[in-house]
Amino acid sequence: MIEAALLIMGEAYDPAPVDRAIDAFEKWYVGDGAYGDGERFHFDYYNSFVIHPMYVDVLEAFSECGARYAALLPTVKKRASRYAEILERMIAPDGTYPILGRSISYRFGAFHGLAHAALTDNLPEKLLPAQVRCALSAVLARTSAEGMFDEKGFLRTGVSGSQPSLGEGYICTGSLYLCQAVFLPLGLAPQHPFWSAPEEAWTSKKIWSGLDLPFDCAVD
Repeated sequence: MIEAALLIMGEAYDPAPVDRAIDAFEKWYVGDGAYGDGERFHFDYYNSFVIHPMYVDVLEAFSECGARYAALLPTVKKRASRYAEILERMIAPDGTYPILGRSISYRFGAFHGLAHAALTDNLPEKLLPAQVRCALSAVLARTSAEGMFDEKGFLRTGVSGSQPSLGEGYICTGSLYLCQAVFLPLGLAPQHPFWSAPEEAWTSKKIWSGLDLPFDCAVD
């Protein structure tokens, strides 16, 4: 991301770290829109925390710098789109979501990938922007619990209120603010369907209300 920023700013950059990252993530891709978050698969939200959003952003920045980057970009965007679809399906009718893996105290930052896909118009066609808006709104409402801020107004570690035992040793007050990634759609214009379309129930809310929806399908 640092090299991508330097490229965008017109400064000298080193492509070697970018190439190493690409090599690693192509090796770690396990299928159906998921990367291993290392050589062995980890069941956590790091595909959403930074991996998909930043991999797409880096390739977007470098797409005009070499054939390899340009050729890989559509595939990486397709994976990110699928993972965004998975994230949307993980949001329960009441706005809760599975508490899995490390760094869970980044709260609704767990939906960085879904918010990024909405911002970049990379949602799958069957996923309406309005239902993503409503799903993320439900997550925000459910997660914004009493006690999440300290007496100085800073975030506390936890998912619902203050739950310090959920924080690993590397978690600090500053790192908790990755939760702000959920607000990426604020970069969309007011007339964008994400904002302007009528309210739309999200996938789990539709299914648990008895609606008949098409089956889910994996991607390569």
